[in-house]
Amino acid sequence: MAPLTSVILGSVLVYFTHAEKNGVQVIGHLKRGINPPSYSELAFSSQYLSIAIKIGIVTSVIALAEGIAVGRSFAIIENYDIDGNKEMIAFGLMNIAGSCTSCYLTTGPFSRTAVNFNAGCKTAVSNIVMAIAVMITLLFLTPLFHYTPLVVLSSIIIAAMLGIIDYNAAIHLWKVDKYDFLVCISSYIGVVFGSVEVGLIVAVAMSLLRILLFVARPKTFVLGKIPNSMTYRNTEQYSVASSVPGVLIIHIDAPIYFANASYLRERISRWIDEEEEKQRTSTEIELQYVILDMSAVGNIDTSGISMLEEVKRNADRRCLKVLLANPGGEVMKKLDKSNFIETIGKEWIYLTVGEAVNACNYILHTCKVQSKRIDSSATSDDNV
Repeated sequence: MAPLTSVILGSVLVYFTHAEKNGVQVIGHLKRGINPPSYSELAFSSQYLSIAIKIGIVTSVIALAEGIAVGRSFAIIENYDIDGNKEMIAFGLMNIAGSCTSCYLTTGPFSRTAVNFNAGCKTAVSNIVMAIAVMITLLFLTPLFHYTPLVVLSSIIIAAMLGIIDYNAAIHLWKVDKYDFLVCISSYIGVVFGSVEVGLIVAVAMSLLRILLFVARPKTFVLGKIPNSMTYRNTEQYSVASSVPGVLIIHIDAPIYFANASYLRERISRWIDEEEEKQRTSTEIELQYVILDMSAVGNIDTSGISMLEEVKRNADRRCLKVLLANPGGEVMKKLDKSNFIETIGKEWIYLTVGEAVNACNYILHTCKVQSKRIDSSATSDDNV
C-alpha cells in the first residue's frame, strides 16, 4: 500500500499546489490506448538492416545478461533455481511477439522485479495481473497520472532496491575471497554511478581477468609423504608431510596450454634449483628423480608437450630422471601421438605418485647395495 499511497498523495498534492509550474517534474500527458500492431512496418530490405542487426545482437546480449543476473540474484534470496536456457527462450519469444505490437524491449528489469519482490509476488501469475492492470490503466486511467511527480516513482524504486541489498553477503565475500569482494563492489559502483550495463560489463571483465590469471599462472607445489601412509600432500599445507630423499614431486594443478607453458617450465626449473640447493646444504641424498604429478592436468596442447620436452632435456643435462604420475586419458593420447612417451620411456609413467616414488626408492636402494658390494670387493682385493 505504501507505493500506491505515495502515488495518490503525490499526484493530489501537485494538482492542488500547481507544483509542476515551480520546477517539480511530473509524468505529463499520456496517450490513451494499447500499442498498435507494428508487424506491417517490419522492413527487411532497408539499407539500415545490417546496422539494426548489429545493434540487435549487442542489445540482446546485454538484455539477456541483465535478465539472468537479476533472476539469479533473487533466486539466491528465495533459494530456488532458474534455467538460463529457458530464460533465453522466453526473452526471445516475447521480443518476437512484442516487435509485432510496438512493445518495448523485453528484459528482466531490476526495478520492476524489486517492486514485485517487495510487494510479495511469488509466482508468474503476478505478471498476468500486472499486464491486466497496465492494460486497464492505458485504456482508462492515463489522465490520472498527468500530475504524478517523477520523484515519487524514483523513491518507490529506490526503496524497493534498498530492501534487497545484502550487507552480510558482502562481508562474507570479504572474509572468504578478497577478489570476489572487489568484483562485487566494482559492479555495485558501476550500477549506482553508471547503469546496469556498466555494472555487468565491469563484473564480467574482472571475472574474465581472474580466469585468465588462473590459466596463465596455475598453482604448482611440492608434495611430501604423510607419515605411516601412502598419501602425498602439499608440504606447505601439511607440516607433517616430509620430502622423499633424492626425489622431487611437483604437482601441476591446471591444464597445460600455450598461455601457461612458459610459466610452468620456469616454475618447474625453479623448484628443481631450490631442491638441489637445499640438498647441497644437507646430508640427504642428491636429487636424482623429478616426478610430475599430472592428476589435475585435464588437457594439454602442443605448447604444453613442447614444454615437457624442454623439461626433459633440462633434466637430462642435470643428470636427473623425469617421471610422470597419473596423466589423464586425453593427455596420454596426445603424448602418444607426439611420440613423447617414447622419448621419456613407458617404464617411467606410473598410475600414482606412490608407485612412482616406490620405483625411485627401489632403484636408489639397488644402486646403494651394488655400490656397497663394489666397495667391499675392492677392499678385499686390497687386503689380498
